[in-house]
Amino acid sequence: MPPPRELEPPAPPAPKAEGAAGPFHLGSLQRRLLAAALVLVTVALVVAGVAIGLVLYRFVRGQLDSRLDSQLVALAAGLERGPGDRLRLARNLDGPPFDRDRAGWYWQVRQGGTVLRSGALEGRDLAVEAGRPERDDTHRPRPADGTGPWGESLILRVLTLPPAPGVPPAILVASAPSAALCGPLREAAGALALILGLLGVGLLAGALAQIRLGLRPLERLRRDLAEVRAGDRARVPGKQPAEIRPLVAEVNALLDQNAVNLERARTHVANLAHGLKTPLATLSLALSDRSRDPDGTLASLVGSMDSQVRHHLRRARAAALGGATRARTPLAGPVADLRTTFARLYAEKGLVIDVTLPAGVTDTSNAAVACDAQDLDEMLGNLIDNACQWCRSYVRVGAVSTASGLVITVEDDGPGLAAEAAAEAVRPGRRLDETVPGNGFGLSITQELAELYGGGLRLDRSALGGLRAALTLPV
Repeated sequence: MPPPRELEPPAPPAPKAEGAAGPFHLGSLQRRLLAAALVLVTVALVVAGVAIGLVLYRFVRGQLDSRLDSQLVALAAGLERGPGDRLRLARNLDGPPFDRDRAGWYWQVRQGGTVLRSGALEGRDLAVEAGRPERDDTHRPRPADGTGPWGESLILRVLTLPPAPGVPPAILVASAPSAALCGPLREAAGALALILGLLGVGLLAGALAQIRLGLRPLERLRRDLAEVRAGDRARVPGKQPAEIRPLVAEVNALLDQNAVNLERARTHVANLAHGLKTPLATLSLALSDRSRDPDGTLASLVGSMDSQVRHHLRRARAAALGGATRARTPLAGPVADLRTTFARLYAEKGLVIDVTLPAGVTDTSNAAVACDAQDLDEMLGNLIDNACQWCRSYVRVGAVSTASGLVITVEDDGPGLAAEAAAEAVRPGRRLDETVPGNGFGLSITQELAELYGGGLRLDRSALGGLRAALTLPV
């Protein structure tokens, strides 16, 4: 039976970066800035609309009041005393627009019991707010809006002339329909709303363009960090906008510190390897003399110690790499080399090693795994070697890209492995069949290395009838 390892669930998918759901993802800077721009633009347009509306109202009302005041001045200038000291007008003042019947353009003069009216009033009186006409102000027209004789809403202007001795004051009233004010304002409001709407759309489009332009350096920084993580560059470029330059400096300092720590760890591992492997090799050479170890027990123990030392040194080296998130190793080359190597090693079996990698995986620019090349060779070598040992005549190597990373499968047509035996097969030094050469560390080393890189190894039954080993590694 092959030395496989324990069944494990597939590696969980890699977590998405913050904001990976799109630029308007909840919590994104672009969404926040655009929402703030929308609120500010809306408030600004509402304030501008109200302000412009007030200005238009004052302008139209001023023009209307000026027209009515001109009529009042004309009335005051045209008043004279006729026979019997009766009040009359020297000329006809029913000119346009005061010549329109029931149109709201009226005038009226009242002095005591004498009333002069425009013809449009048809003999009816204009009602002025109680108390105001009798008040003597500074002899200037004043507003006194009211209702016309037919119930229409009117804009009134009232002028009170100073009284003469023994003569009551004369009250002059000119009116205009409220439509003369509301109509132009309504037309102007429609045009103003359209213009402000178009202005708002333009401002929001400009704000969006400004936000995207302003956040573009952050997107470049994200790509630079992804390239650092993928191993395409060692440091983040220092040519950045002033606002994010301190952040880039801190990231580069962290990368430099990690590089120093990595080199220090590698040095310690190398020293440990030299300090342990040399004495073990010397001891193994001394025990090759059968007189010192007649039954070979000590030599077997030394060999087991050497295997365990190598195993833990590999693990320490992988841990020193810190997950090797910046390593980048293409898959197609190592698989082809291992296929050639094991085809020669097991030439006497006449086996076929079939490598079927999809087009995207054979492209080295797209099928690079995030692990050290030496570790990749060791993991794939252990799996292919195990398959070649236990197969009858056929081994198949494949790969597929998933959300979890790149899944590399090694299958054989051998006897396979029962599910309950998988956990025993991956225990360090555990061999399910002592008649087969090996030390029982191959699959356990592969599993531990894969887990150190954030991947995993899963064993199950192959469609070929033998064992299927699925190795998941990050891309």
